[in-house]
Amino acid sequence: MSQFLEVLEHYDPSGEEIAFRYPPEGSAEVKFGAQLVVHEAQEAVFYRDGRALDVFGPGRHTLTTQNVPVLTKVLALPFGFTSPFRVQVVFVSKRTFLDQKWGTREPVVFRDRELGVVRLRAFGTYAYRIRDARTFVNTVVGSLGQFDTERLADFYRDMIVARLNDLLGESLTSILDLPAHYDELAQLAKARLVEDFGKYGVDLSDFYVNSVTPPDEVLARLDERASMGAVGDLAAYTRFKAAVAMGDAARADGQAGGGASGGLGLGLGAGFGVQMAGALAEAMRAGAAGGG
Repeated sequence: MSQFLEVLEHYDPSGEEIAFRYPPEGSAEVKFGAQLVVHEAQEAVFYRDGRALDVFGPGRHTLTTQNVPVLTKVLALPFGFTSPFRVQVVFVSKRTFLDQKWGTREPVVFRDRELGVVRLRAFGTYAYRIRDARTFVNTVVGSLGQFDTERLADFYRDMIVARLNDLLGESLTSILDLPAHYDELAQLAKARLVEDFGKYGVDLSDFYVNSVTPPDEVLARLDERASMGAVGDLAAYTRFKAAVAMGDAARADGQAGGGASGGLGLGLGAGFGVQMAGALAEAMRAGAAGGG
């Protein structure tokens, strides 16, 4: 439905809005001589027939054919034209949006030289600001009535994860080295993402990698690997785990039984303890021999 606008102004109390089109649907009739009010850290883009045209910075502007030259040319308006014209105005926030979250929706595949194929989850933060409001409106916002930080996070998430996944494959061979490379990964990722953000009129101010972690089952394998390293090679580690299991079973029997059966359990526990000690000693000897 047509609206006649004398004053064009928009304020976002949430602080999360990047762009707002007025009116949200359809178009409004604006008369030359109307007042356009643009707040600090904001730009207003005149939008017509799917195109972002003239752009206004902060301040109060009286609309004339002289200060909307692109729109005047598109509409073929004569100089000094005063009749109303149909248009939308997109207000774009130019502030820096800090502490924006990114992360993998699903684990990404990484080929580890030590563990084989593992799946990793990655999370971090970034900050950005709209550099070119016209380009941003034309390439990202389009005809949407409102565009906020959540929408842009969805827009960029897959791009960020794809770039990071490429870097992991190029610069790392094992997830065991990850914690020492977070800063390096972030710098390399930012260098590539700056261009990706820039072609949509967005400046990437900061980019951080906070964590890259495997699933719980992979962490359990890492713990087992550490234990195996402490006692020697794989065969020795297998014997060590068997001895631990026998000792645990014997202790459980001893605690569950009473009287004679409890004594039996105690005796079995002692016997298995001796076996466990022997297995551990054998494992240690095997590890020492392998190391020599």
